[in-house]
Order: sequence, then structure tokens, then C-alpha cells
Amino acid sequence: MSSRKLKIALVGNPNSGKSSLFNYLTGLNQKIGNFPGVTVEKKSGYCVLPDDTAAEIIDLPGTYSIYPRSLDEQIVADVLLNHHSPTTPDKVLVIIDATNVKRGFLLLSQIIDIGLPTILALNMMDLAAKAGISYDLNALSKKLGIPVVPINARNGIGLDELKKIMSKPQGPPANHINAVWKEVEKPVKELRALLKVDNDYEAYQFLEQPKSLRFLTKEKQQVVEDIRAKYEFFPGKFQGAETIQRYSYIQDLLNEVTLNASDHSWKKNSTRLDRILLHKVWGYVIFFSVLFLIFQSIFAWAELPMDLIDSVFAELSSYLISVLPAGPLTSLLAEGIVPGIGGIMIFIPQIAILFAFISILEESGYMARVVFMMDKVMRKFGLNGKSVVPLMSGVACAIPAIMATRTIDNWKERTITIMVTPLMSCSARLPVFTILIALIVPNQKALGFFNLQGLALMGLYLLGFLAAIGSAWIMKLLIRVKERSFLIMELPTYRIPKWSNVGYTIVEKTKAFVFEAGKIILAISIILWVLASYGPGDSFQKAEAVVLEESKNIRLTEEGLADRIAAYKLEHSYAGIIGKAIEPIIKPLGYDWKIGIALITSFAAREVFVGTMATIYSIGSVSDSDAETIQERLKAEINPETGGARFTPAVGFSLLVFYTFAMQCMSTIAIVYRETKGWKWPLIQLTYMTALAYLSALFVYQLLS
Repeated sequence: MSSRKLKIALVGNPNSGKSSLFNYLTGLNQKIGNFPGVTVEKKSGYCVLPDDTAAEIIDLPGTYSIYPRSLDEQIVADVLLNHHSPTTPDKVLVIIDATNVKRGFLLLSQIIDIGLPTILALNMMDLAAKAGISYDLNALSKKLGIPVVPINARNGIGLDELKKIMSKPQGPPANHINAVWKEVEKPVKELRALLKVDNDYEAYQFLEQPKSLRFLTKEKQQVVEDIRAKYEFFPGKFQGAETIQRYSYIQDLLNEVTLNASDHSWKKNSTRLDRILLHKVWGYVIFFSVLFLIFQSIFAWAELPMDLIDSVFAELSSYLISVLPAGPLTSLLAEGIVPGIGGIMIFIPQIAILFAFISILEESGYMARVVFMMDKVMRKFGLNGKSVVPLMSGVACAIPAIMATRTIDNWKERTITIMVTPLMSCSARLPVFTILIALIVPNQKALGFFNLQGLALMGLYLLGFLAAIGSAWIMKLLIRVKERSFLIMELPTYRIPKWSNVGYTIVEKTKAFVFEAGKIILAISIILWVLASYGPGDSFQKAEAVVLEESKNIRLTEEGLADRIAAYKLEHSYAGIIGKAIEPIIKPLGYDWKIGIALITSFAAREVFVGTMATIYSIGSVSDSDAETIQERLKAEINPETGGARFTPAVGFSLLVFYTFAMQCMSTIAIVYRETKGWKWPLIQLTYMTALAYLSALFVYQLLS
């Protein structure tokens, strides 16, 4: 492989096929991180070009222009205008939808004028052919002064040729689209000399938006401000004129290179579908039916693999106890680490199914319709149609969902969306929901078709959604801002999902869930084992003697005696002391000190609840031959006050409601702090969600008891 390495930035409008091209070029050689200094997700991956050059492909957020309106778009300007950084791309690969080139050419023309080596990938050529659109690509390449490659990113057509072009040495574009105005020639010239800026348009952007360009030091920003003041330069003065000039150039260019224009008849199938899917009645019925199908599938399809994983980890714990010498390390491994990891691995099938459905909805173009359709409803609650994307993303994870609110321009609507998004039941709640639903809801079918457990799960997700929009409505009344917003978006044509993209999403998201949650689970499992296996003073050390004294008049088997000793030790351990301390607060909800321990640990992350319960109920388990699964251990737990099951319907539903509303995720609190730039909103969020969870759980338990 060549030692030469290329950095190639992938840029384009939303819905231009950027994700498909990125996935095709990089496959599974992808990594997710954040851009330096900000919480914007950075996707990068590697591919090998025909000359064996290793190319790093950086997938920049979708944007329509180099002038940023959101933090995501600001990243694009940051990366493309910082020409003196080691992270500056060697080339920019601009992807444009061939059925709507006019829209994409505005961004392309700006990137050409920035002066970075640029390649144009004209995507969706199959749809362009269906629409009867054709272009003189050689003439287009000469006019723009850059290579132009026709591709279809979904099936890989043209990508071999694209890789060849990417591997060739390339200088800045041969042509410039727009010259700067005469009024700004002097400040641009002076700025270029002082800050060593490469070209006029780059310097002009420094004058236009120094506050948006984070790479400019305070000293350099002051230089820009001084030049602005000296020449009385007002930002935004020429922006409108520039856009008009660029579109005038683009129209003239298209008149020259377009051989056949579209008659729009190719969109007739999408138009027909939209009459049904965007209908003011049937549209909502279909949307909620799709949600219903998703939640039914999560239970019905995942049951077999979940049972298999649960059994494997239970057998593994028993096997380790039987083959390893007795001692603290064996106990830690078999009763702490293995049950803890098993408590997260068991939910891989359900999480994979959930992400598969979300990816299919996005790939097919239906998710954009949901945004459009829900806009009118959302506005009544202080949100807008764009809030649907964070809320729907919140079903996967609140952290990227809160980051996705950056696309909402209106401050009030963005703040409200951030505040209510954690009420949407994320995939971290799924382990809690499924384990408790399996305990208290029979695995039966209603009306011969509907799975009762699936209905219960959908009910919890709907409860979270209703709580979110209800809270949003209250905040709309409390936050007084007169600023109004409008939803402007383009609906993509319907497409059959690209299954490899769906597969990449499932692997990437499931892997992130398992490894991110796995770190926390493993750490907390070890801490819990220590807290539950050791205690202060003599009471813990003399557990065996105390239990023998208390049981001298009771006939117990050896196994029964060992269980009593284990229970006594757990109750007098550090974990037991912590649980007992908060028991008076949670007892009105129907919870005991063991559940209290799980409530505390799950403030690190909600999914830790199941790992905690698995660890707590594994401590002191003496059954070597019969490998009990997590569900069996929870089902066998006895309430000493009643002599009946600990997890009654009243306790189970109370816990379900508590976890539906509770803000139990430190990472989410941290991300809200970063997005709102202070502790005010995260503290308000933590307070109102905890109060809502406690009072709702109290009401449910008292009602069902």
C-alpha cells in the first residue's frame, strides 16, 4: 500500500445520497467521534484507491450553503475555510442529486471559489435517466474547471471511475465562478496579506463571518474586526446579491449543458403515494400503524434469540462456579461480571430490530413525510415539524437526538425540544421495559393476533410521547418569546431502502450501544459486587454464626441455610446499607432496598438497571446445577412482608412508569449542559422529570395495590 494518505471531505445537500456514497466507499471501516471542540458527530472511514493510496473520507454534515445557519453547517465552513490546519482536506468530493442540480450547484460554486481541489459526483443518474434528464458532462467539466463523474451511489455504478479520479493528483479548480465586489477588493487584499489567506473568496468569508469560524484566534478575529471598521464593511450586505449572481450563473450554465430537461412525470408514483400517506386522516392512521408494527415485531421476532442469549450467560455463570476454585475472583467473575454483561447482551436482538426499522423509514423517504405531516400538530405544542426528527431519534438515544435539535433555527422551539426529548423512550430503556413486561404481562395474544407484551411496550412508548408533547405545551406557555418560525423542506422521492445501508446502521448503532453501555455495565458490575460482597463491622463477618443462631429451631437443608446466609450478608453489606437508607423514600412506590440499589446505579445509565438486578440476585446463588436466567431470578424473588412475589403487577407497572419518565442518564444531562451552555436548563430538566416519575409511579402503585 502507498505511504501517501489523502484526506477527502464529502460534502453535499441533505438527501443528496451522501450517506450511501460514504457507506459504499468505506464499508465497515468507519469510526464515529466528535469534531474537535464540539459535540457534532464526526463520521470518517477509510478506503483504498486504485493506486493503493489510503484515503480518509470525512463525511461532513449536510448543508445548502457555505453560510451556516446551524452548528452542523458551521462545521462545514470551519473545515473548508481553514487552509492552514493539518486537518484541511486534500480534496473536496461534492455530491449532487442529478435530478435537482440547480439546488446543489449553489454550494458547489462556493466550494470552487474557496480554492480547494474539487470533484463533482453527479448522483442518482438512474432517476435522472427515468426522468429523461441528460447533461453534456464534458462541457460541464470544462465550464466548472473540475472533474465530473456520473454515479449511482446506491448500487455502486460509476464508483470505480470516481476512485480513479480521487487518486489522481489535482490542483485547485481552473475557473472561478464569482469575483468579489469592487467595494471589498481593498479589505480583501489587506486581509490576505495580514493573515496569509489563499484567495479572495476565502478572505471575503473571513470578513463575512469571523464569529462562525472557530479556528480564528482572538488576535486574528481582532484583525478582521479592525479591517471591517477601517473600510466600513457590513456583514450580510452582499450576501443576497451574491446568491442572485450565483443562481444567474448556474441558470446560464444549465442552459448550455442540459441536453434534456425533466417533465416531472417521473415523480407521479411518489405523488400518488403522498395522497395517501400525507392524507389528513389516513396519514396519521398509517403512521401509528407503522409504529404498532415496530413494537409488535420487537417482541415477536426477538423472543427466540433473547432466550438463547439469556440461557448461554446463565449456563456460563454456573459453569465458572463449578470449574473454578472457590474464592473472591471466581465470585466476582460468576456473580458480578458475567451477569452484568449478560444483562446488556440479551437486548441486542431488540435493539437491532428497532434500529433496522428506523433506518428503513429514513432510507425509504418516509421519515421526511412524518416531519412534514406532524408540523401542524407540533406547532400547537410549541414545537415544529423539525422537532419530530429529534423526538423520533430519541427512541434510539437521547444524546444524538438532542444534538439533532441544531437544525431548529428558532431558539424557543429548540430549547423546548431539548427539554422534552429525554421523555421519548430510548433504547437504553428497552432492557428495563422488556424484562419487567415479561414478568407482569402474560405472553398471550389478544384477538388471536396482537401480542399483549408488544401492546404494553407500545403503550409505554406512547406514554412517553404524550408526556413529551404535554410538557412541551406547558413550556410553550412558560417561555415567552414572540419569534416565529416556518418549516421549509424538500420531500425526497420514495425509494426502496438500500439494504447495505440498513445493515451498516444496525451494526454501527448496535455496536455503539453494546460497547458504550458495556463499559458502564462492567464498571458498575464490579463496584456492585464489591459493595454487595463486603460490609462494615462484625455483623457482616459473623453472618454465618448469626444465621445459625436465628435458625437453630428451624429445619433447613444445606442449600436453604446457604441462601439465608447469603441474604443476610447482602442485607448487611455496603450495598444493603445504601439501599436501606433510601428505602423510606421509595417504599410508597412499592420498592424495597434491592430495587433502590438499582435505581441509584441506573443514574449512570438507564440500562444498568437490568445488569444491577442480575448482579444483586446472583450474589450468593448456590444453585450450581440449575442455571437460572435473569428473568427466573426476578420472578422467584419473594416479598418478606407479604410472602408473595416481589414483582407484582402494581410494583412492575410502577417501575415501568418511573423509568418512562425518569431522567436517569448522566450523559444526557452532560449533553444538555453543552447544548444550552449552562446548568440552568439541565437542572430544570432533571428536577421536573424526577418529580414527574416519582409522582406518576406513586399514583400507579397506589391505584393497583
